[in-house]
Amino acid sequence: MPELPEVQALRVFLGDHLVGKEITRVLPLAISVLKTYDPPVSALEGTTVTGVARHGKFLDITAGALHLVTHLARAGWLQWKDSFPATSPRPGKGPLALRVVLAGGDGFDLTETGTTKRLSVHLVHDPAEVPGIARLGPDPLDDSFDREAFAALLAGERRRIKGALRDQSLIAGIGNAYSDEILHVARMSPYKLTTSLSEDDITVLHTALRATLTDAVTRSSGLEAGRLKAEKKSGMRVHGRTGLPCPVCGDTILDVSFSDSSLQYCPTCQTGGKPLADRRLSRLLK
Repeated sequence: MPELPEVQALRVFLGDHLVGKEITRVLPLAISVLKTYDPPVSALEGTTVTGVARHGKFLDITAGALHLVTHLARAGWLQWKDSFPATSPRPGKGPLALRVVLAGGDGFDLTETGTTKRLSVHLVHDPAEVPGIARLGPDPLDDSFDREAFAALLAGERRRIKGALRDQSLIAGIGNAYSDEILHVARMSPYKLTTSLSEDDITVLHTALRATLTDAVTRSSGLEAGRLKAEKKSGMRVHGRTGLPCPVCGDTILDVSFSDSSLQYCPTCQTGGKPLADRRLSRLLK
């Protein structure tokens, strides 16, 4: 799933490739992708792109008085095309969900693999009309997101810190992968409760959060859209590395189910050498 660093890199890439260009065709190719119908996506045709913004994990392309807002979800991606085939693709075939063609013949495709279709596209007059954007918490890379602001957000929470970091209404843009990475850098158990965090814990966690995201954004900066997935994977210390040695201590990275996915962690660095209990499996065995 693309998270804040990758979406930020896509924002910069699209800003360089879209702004000032005219949109000539918008082709929705999967029924599930469009979440709004008024105005129709054809209203974008003939407009000129004036800006590209990011809201958490949402991309926001401004053209005329309209905003084309997309969330790539778990299995979606944006593929830049220097040119397109002469014949239009058939709707409902393959991973292609939406195509945007520019006056110069270039443009981009939105694609989504798998059977669960969650990629979403909204065409609105104001990004705040998109429910997911309206409920977003603060951006963790904003200058105002200091240690005190972070502490204030956590003060009203009682849950595992892993879930808190992933909650888009609490902090915008952090997903499953980077929450694993932040907790590993902070040397903190994903199951630690927010109510048990000391003042020092909050400071360490805030520092790890900012450093991890800033480093990922820096590594992704300037990359073409097609190279971002590989860069994200190569930069992971624990996420997606089950069974491999921890790059810090050499212990074996473990995996455990959490919510609707799984998390990875290092027992030595994060849990005092103890494996975390798989709560979902425990319930099945009862």
